Amino acid sequence: MSPAATVPQHAPFTQYPIWVQEKLSPKAISIIQQVHSWVENEFIPAEPVMRAQLAKDPWQTPPLMRSLRERGKKAGLFNLFLPSHFPESPGLTNLEYACCAELLGRNYWAAQTLNCNAPDTGNIELMAKYCNAAQKAKWLQPVMAGEMLSSYSMTEPDVASSDPRTLQCRIHREGNEYVINGRKLFGAALHNPEIRVIILMGLSDPHNPDPWKRHSMLLVPTDTPGVKMKRHLSIMGYTHPPEGHGEVIYENVRVPAENLILGEGRAFEIAQGRLGPGRIHHCMRIVGQCERAYEMALIRCTDARKKPRGKLIGEFDSNIERLADMRIEIDALRLLVFNTAHTMDTLGNKAGKYGIAQCKIKVPLAAARIIDECMQFYGGQGLTQHTPLPEMWTYARYVRVADGPDSAHRHQVGRDEIRSAPAVQARHARYRARAKELAKLFSLVDGIEEKVEDAWEYVPKL
Repeated sequence: MSPAATVPQHAPFTQYPIWVQEKLSPKAISIIQQVHSWVENEFIPAEPVMRAQLAKDPWQTPPLMRSLRERGKKAGLFNLFLPSHFPESPGLTNLEYACCAELLGRNYWAAQTLNCNAPDTGNIELMAKYCNAAQKAKWLQPVMAGEMLSSYSMTEPDVASSDPRTLQCRIHREGNEYVINGRKLFGAALHNPEIRVIILMGLSDPHNPDPWKRHSMLLVPTDTPGVKMKRHLSIMGYTHPPEGHGEVIYENVRVPAENLILGEGRAFEIAQGRLGPGRIHHCMRIVGQCERAYEMALIRCTDARKKPRGKLIGEFDSNIERLADMRIEIDALRLLVFNTAHTMDTLGNKAGKYGIAQCKIKVPLAAARIIDECMQFYGGQGLTQHTPLPEMWTYARYVRVADGPDSAHRHQVGRDEIRSAPAVQARHARYRARAKELAKLFSLVDGIEEKVEDAWEYVPKL
């Protein structure tokens, strides 16, 4: 019996290609079913309650969130994202977690109920991979247990942050302490008192001849004197409480030298270990977001109350084709994410970097286009709070910038392709040489050698 035959033949498993079904362990199947039930029955129906509680007190974790987190933790559904090769992991592969993350992506807050939300996901993986035992006991374990939240402080407003070598937030050592001075954007908004630790990247060795070894990372408690939350930042009008984003000023912030992660000058090594998985986590969730938006478009297309010119919206040929295009694109995005996750599982994050870059470029851009189409089905109502579509679109648009702008990832992919050009050129030159040999062997047509030269004119001669 094929392993895929043991996979339940109902949602969400029917959306997974056979090769993915064959790689799901019994444990993963059980967890995916639990997460599906969790999102469908516990969270999406409770969205209005969550919004009402946040409106009353935006920067406190809402009672509903606390209740769901406690229940999720007891059910063993916390920290599902942490890959199985970590001793702290619940035991899922990246591919298996991708199935869970898609479900959690159907709602902006759902991931947080299971401690699978950014930036904690990236921070937990960073600490699990690079922190020493004492640091893990003090910071990693409480974050994994949901006893505190964390922030990641890297982006700066006064430099071109798409080139992180230019980061200027200054770190220098004085005795047994590091002193920090600088200004950062897009860390979590520190209005929420549960955010108790910041992982900060700063310039510690500005004169190092190797620009990739000039920066270091520190663990900074949020209550350290000199850490100042200047203001929260809205993302196209949305503040995304209860964490959101903030502008933070560091003025003579002193932390113990023991808070240094891995070693001085190793920030880029750490950052790559953190950002690779985090980038694909965003993409996993966005696929789920697209699925929900698409479902809303189906509802609109078959709503008997909406009959322009006496026809259902879904009876117009143009809308039937738009639905088909969206269905095909969502399925293609899922395949791209699944393939990348499987590559990371089998060959490691470094081998998966090409797929990660492709996901980071393609998924948010396509998602914004899909959600925009779904908004269009709803007309003016699609731009209002009557649907979650505007907030979904904003998140997709934001991810085009988060964890590195897509233009930077395009540059990486394109640069790697250019590097492959000499090998491609040599292969086509061999085609040309072989064509000339075949022309001599089968010279039954007048002028065949000239025709061969014309056919392969685009290839430089070896």
